[in-house]
Amino acid sequence: MKVRFKTSGGEELYFDENGDITSLANIINWQLTPEGSMKSVTVGWFKHYAEDGKQLFINNSAIMWNGGLLQVPKSVCSEACHPGYRKVVRQGQTLCCFHCIPCSDGEISNTSGMFNCIKCTEDYWSNADKTLCTGKYVEFLSYEDPLGTSLAVTSVVSSLVPVIVLCIFIKHHNTPVVKANNREISYFLLVTLTFCLLTALIFIGPPNNDTCVFRQTAFGIFFSICVSSVLAKTITVVIAFNATKPGSQLKHLVGSKTSFCTIFCCFVFQFIICIIWLSISPPFSDTDKTLPEKILIQCNEGSIFMFYCMLGYLGILATVSLIIAFLARNLPDGFNEARFITFSMIVFISVWLSFLPAYISTKGKYMVAVEVFAILSSSIGLLLCIFMPKCYIILIKPNMNTKQYIVRQQTSLFQQ
Repeated sequence: MKVRFKTSGGEELYFDENGDITSLANIINWQLTPEGSMKSVTVGWFKHYAEDGKQLFINNSAIMWNGGLLQVPKSVCSEACHPGYRKVVRQGQTLCCFHCIPCSDGEISNTSGMFNCIKCTEDYWSNADKTLCTGKYVEFLSYEDPLGTSLAVTSVVSSLVPVIVLCIFIKHHNTPVVKANNREISYFLLVTLTFCLLTALIFIGPPNNDTCVFRQTAFGIFFSICVSSVLAKTITVVIAFNATKPGSQLKHLVGSKTSFCTIFCCFVFQFIICIIWLSISPPFSDTDKTLPEKILIQCNEGSIFMFYCMLGYLGILATVSLIIAFLARNLPDGFNEARFITFSMIVFISVWLSFLPAYISTKGKYMVAVEVFAILSSSIGLLLCIFMPKCYIILIKPNMNTKQYIVRQQTSLFQQ
């Protein structure tokens, strides 16, 4: 406040009661010339008496910094790390020297210059820039998913085929092709195949404890009935052929009663397996939040041993049917189903043998899709191999669907 002096030009300088200079003050920059001498350059001024906002003026382009730099020198070794990065100090250097390392997946940094990234909670995941935690998306095989939609449409459309075949069989129920090898079991098998194909729909949609229990037990029970029906038809072929021999005691076993008893006995074992499974450790809905970017909702099979017991029993039924059908494939019968059952069981077993490694190696909605695909393909394989040849004769070759044709065919076979 008490400072008061005159410049070399005779101008008096002093400070007022607020500490502000009362006259014009030039801002001088001392610059080094190429010759090595120093010169003063006016790079701005300060006018206390000017209006607000125009009191200070600095020409930044005229300033020369130490070392001949025209830009403001940096006071740090490294630039501040942007959000999404963290600082890692360079070994052997000062703290202001560091590397900027991107945050790991699942971690973020939302401000500049952070030394540590923040880990997202289990329901969230880092965005692409690693600056924000966003909610994980929930994954399961849904009807909105293109994969789920295609499988659902395939299931519904395919289930109409056995219904159409059943209508054809009922319309021609008194013809030889339909009556051959127990038509009641054929009707029953077609109805069961319809339910097997529709079972695939239970696997699509958000899993919960009820659907997880129902989907596997329904699959195991319907398919055991289906394969048991095929086995019953195979046994019927063998019994029917041997019952025609003179003095045979098997005539009283020919008919639907024996076939349905076979189906019931085979079904009971699968039913017991499912009851034990549900009593010990039933399937339940499980949520996996450990995966990056998504929360996986799927059915936990509970007792995996019982799950494979169920599949194993289906494999045993299919194998027995295949063996019996293969041995009976050349029996002299005009409409011998054994060869078609042999093909159907080969398809069935091949599908499920391929299913196991694919099922084990996948996870989430693709694991469910693998099982749905196996259900659809094996059901369609049974339907095509067993019933399409009969539909071909009924609709395309009606001359073969007569009693006279069967007599001529059987006479020809016996003569051979």
